[in-house]
Amino acid sequence: MFLLLPFDSLIVNLLGISLTVLFTLLLVFIIVPAIFGVSFGIRKLYMKTLLKIFAWATLRMERGAKEKNHQLYKPYTNGIIAKDPTSLEEEIKEIRRSGSSKALDNTPEFELSDIFYFCRKGMETIMDDEVTKRFSAEELESWNLLSRTNYNFQYISLRLTVLWGLGVLIRYCFLLPLRIALEFLSKHVHLMCYRICVRALTAIITYHDRKNRPRNGGICVANHTSPIDVIILASDGYYAMVGQVHGGLMGVIQRAMVKACPHVWFERSEVKDRHLVAKRLTEHVQDKSKLPILIFPEGTCINNTSVMMFKKGSFEIGATVYPVAIKYDPQFGDAFWNSSKYGMVTYLLRMMTSWAIVCSVWYLPPMTREKDEDAVQFANRVKSAIARQGGLVDLLWDGVDH
Repeated sequence: MFLLLPFDSLIVNLLGISLTVLFTLLLVFIIVPAIFGVSFGIRKLYMKTLLKIFAWATLRMERGAKEKNHQLYKPYTNGIIAKDPTSLEEEIKEIRRSGSSKALDNTPEFELSDIFYFCRKGMETIMDDEVTKRFSAEELESWNLLSRTNYNFQYISLRLTVLWGLGVLIRYCFLLPLRIALEFLSKHVHLMCYRICVRALTAIITYHDRKNRPRNGGICVANHTSPIDVIILASDGYYAMVGQVHGGLMGVIQRAMVKACPHVWFERSEVKDRHLVAKRLTEHVQDKSKLPILIFPEGTCINNTSVMMFKKGSFEIGATVYPVAIKYDPQFGDAFWNSSKYGMVTYLLRMMTSWAIVCSVWYLPPMTREKDEDAVQFANRVKSAIARQGGLVDLLWDGVDH
């Protein structure tokens, strides 16, 4: 057993207090307001404070630059090349005056050396046209303490330099780690929210063969019984959802979901365009950094006794398919959503008032399309595997009325 020295104990205590304070601040000022969609006005106060600091820094820079006779901003342009507001005739006279000892009154209207001046002006016009200058950073009228946004920053005073250094420390040692941590947490908070929903439904889920869980760049296909199929699967992994845009409560849920994860929702008119749907799915699965797509190829909810015909669209794009079989136990509550009989609110009320939601989930080994089979045959092979594993009847009929 190890004994901590007083100094080590102090470090451990300070570290524990720091982590507790940090977590409390995240919970109170970031997580809770994000959950309820409220704001304490801290970001606006932060912005106003920054504006006051920027204004003071700019005044201090202008005063220091004036005292030291330094050029602070690009003159007369936001472009690439600095230009003085002089006329063409004045510039030519200045060039001739500096390059010749002759009196300007006796010089001709045109000299051969003027060609170089016009060539230079032409090159400046090409390089600093209205389009090209839009690709260089805008020169700000006030300095925002970022050296990359000021054209000619030079040392002005100790206080201004200390303020700039303090800004560097805040941005790189506080804001950067905080933003990276929040980006990391957003993914896990997303998973945590689904798990909270699972517990709210008193869902008892048994997952089998987790080693076969879907991976990035793939497509997860499952039999479809209920809207809570999404919650059941998303509480054990990360998915990008694919589906049609809905109205009402379902639409509210979809809009909230897309803020937390890059889901793929289609308008009703787009769903009928098979080529557009296939194109968007292909673009998604080709990016291996994106989450696996979760698709229910039946296109409608079935009462969990059978599996009906799979639409072939998701099997045409050549991605690895991860089949998943979901089987509910109706003794504790019927998870089937009869959308022609119950609306979403009524259905959720029925689920919340059931004894429990009990189900088993099987992750099947990944499957790929073979050389000698088309998309329909591939879809039927995947469907048969899901039906066989879940103990469901394998039907060839389409569950959607045309």
